[in-house]
Amino acid sequence: MSALFKPSANFIARFSLVAVASVLGGGLLGLWGYFRTPYAQGLQEEIVQPVLFDHRHHVVDDLIDCRYCHFNVERGASAGVPSTEMCLNCHSQIWNKSPKLEPVRRSYFTGAPIEWNRVHQLPDFTYFNHSIHVGKGIGCATCHGRVDEMAAITKVASLQMSWCLACHRNPAPNLRPKDQITSMTWQPPADPAAAQLLASDLMKSYDVNSRVSCTTCHR
Repeated sequence: MSALFKPSANFIARFSLVAVASVLGGGLLGLWGYFRTPYAQGLQEEIVQPVLFDHRHHVVDDLIDCRYCHFNVERGASAGVPSTEMCLNCHSQIWNKSPKLEPVRRSYFTGAPIEWNRVHQLPDFTYFNHSIHVGKGIGCATCHGRVDEMAAITKVASLQMSWCLACHRNPAPNLRPKDQITSMTWQPPADPAAAQLLASDLMKSYDVNSRVSCTTCHR
C-alpha cells in the first residue's frame, strides 16, 4: 500500500508553519513599530480648536501666564481650560467685534460652553496629576513644548510609557526653579557642572525621588 503523503509533504508542512509564524510575527512587529512613529502618535499635527486662539500672540505679545487660562494646573489633576467668561474678561473690551470671536459670543449668549478639543488623551488606566509635576519643578514646556511659538497647539511629546519612564528614572535634568515653571525660554546653566549642581539642589529642595513603580501611574 502506497503512502498517503509524499516525503516532500513534511518539508511543505514545516515551511508553511514557519511562513505563517513569520507573517504573524512580522505583522505584530510592524504594528508595534507603526504605533511608535510620530505619524501614528499625531506629533507635530495642529489641533484644530473651535476658537482660533494664537498662543504666540497671547504669550509673547500680551505676556499672559499659562496659569491664567489653565487655572487649575497648580491645584489639581487637570490643568483646566478657559471658560467663556474667562475669554470675555479681556475680549468684552478688546477685539469684541472680531469675527474670530464669534464662537465665544455664541457661547455666552446661548450658555453652551466652548467645546475645546483635547491635545493629549491618556488611557483611562493611566493616572496623571498636573499639580504634583508643577510642584516638583517640571515646567510646562517640558511636556507641551514651546507653545509661545505655536499658532495652533501641536503635540510635541508622545506621553507614551517609555517617554514618561525616562523622566521618572532620571528627573533631575528636567527640573527648574518654581518661578520659571511657565517660562518658555528658561534653560539650565550652560556650564555642565553648574547645571548638575542646580539639578541636585532642586532634587533635594523639592524632595524629588525616582518613581517607577506601577502604582505611581496605574491606580
